[in-house]
Amino acid sequence: MLETKRLIIKPLTQSQLLKYIKLDNTLETEFGLPESSRTISPELLEALENTILPNVADTRKNYLFSTLWTIISKEENKMVGDLCFVGEPNDKGEVEIGYGTYPEFQGRGFMTDAVGILIQWAGKQSSVKAVVASTAKNNPASYSVLIKNNFKKTGETDELYKWKFAYNKRV
Repeated sequence: MLETKRLIIKPLTQSQLLKYIKLDNTLETEFGLPESSRTISPELLEALENTILPNVADTRKNYLFSTLWTIISKEENKMVGDLCFVGEPNDKGEVEIGYGTYPEFQGRGFMTDAVGILIQWAGKQSSVKAVVASTAKNNPASYSVLIKNNFKKTGETDELYKWKFAYNKRV
C-alpha cells in the first residue's frame, strides 16, 4: 500500500480484482468504503480478463507489476481512480504505466499525486530504470499528469505521445 497526504493507493489481490470486476460494491465493502457507481471501460475490462488476472495468478511474476492499484481519497473515503503497470520491467529496465480517474473526480489532481507516489515506489525497485507511458494526443489532462511528474516526451505517433521518466541510477 502507498500513501500520500490525500490518497491511499492499494494494489489489488486476485480475489479483490474479481470483486472489482463484479461492480456490486463488494470491493468497496471490503475496504470500508461507501457504495460507488464506478464503471469499467470496455478496454479496461478486456485488459483485466485477458492480461491482468492471468498475470496476477502467475506466481512466477511479481503481481505488483501486473495488478490494478486502486486510488482512494482519504477526505472523501471513496475510490477515485486506478492505475497499473503494464507488466514487469523489460530488458532495458523500463516499465509502462496506465491510469484513469473516474469522471466525477477528474480535474482535482488525484492522478497527478497517485502517479507521483507510484513512480517513487517504482524507483526503489532494483529492476526499474525508467517508467514509460503513452497518452492520446487529444487528452491534455492525461499528459498533464505526466508533465507535472517530470516525464519527458520521447516521441509520437499519429494518435499518441510517448513519455519517459528515467531514474538516475548507477548501473
